[in-house]
Amino acid sequence: MTHMRAVEVSRTVQAPDDVEVTLEGRKITVKGVKGTLTRDFAYAPVSLSIDGKTIRIWAEWPSKKEAALVGTVCSHIQNMIKGVRTGFTYKLKIVFSHFPISAKIKDKTVLIENFTGERNPRKAKIIGDAQVKVQGEDLLVQGINLEDVSQTAANIEQATKVKRKDPRIFLDGIYVYERSEVM
Repeated sequence: MTHMRAVEVSRTVQAPDDVEVTLEGRKITVKGVKGTLTRDFAYAPVSLSIDGKTIRIWAEWPSKKEAALVGTVCSHIQNMIKGVRTGFTYKLKIVFSHFPISAKIKDKTVLIENFTGERNPRKAKIIGDAQVKVQGEDLLVQGINLEDVSQTAANIEQATKVKRKDPRIFLDGIYVYERSEVM
């Protein structure tokens, strides 16, 4: 029994009034109060079109992977719209039991000092246009590009991974505890 391939898989994204969307080839630009994001979907075997505020993403006679990409591209565009309207904020908590950890921002790097009493600061890279702020025991990672923000937060978490010690005892580190669509 061969399964039938769908003739077409299609999704639409409705842009709100306060967002301007333009399409150039497969490059989508989304403008909103917080800024502008551009993303090129040339790598994805999907078709894109815009009619007014409606963005349509579709694939004809798609393979399973191509059909899945329609959803992926759709999510990316929704995230771009959320980003330019509200931005994204990831909050991380600095947790320590013995040695007080301090975090500093230097250029595109977060320096984590005195982690488990280590002499050398641990470093986490800040990606893209993500902004990192230190507020007491919290680190805020903010930006309009979800991927830059989440990857930066992940880098900070990774930088404070405890090696060669029992992680149940050494709970020190910096952990994401809240993700929100506000800036």
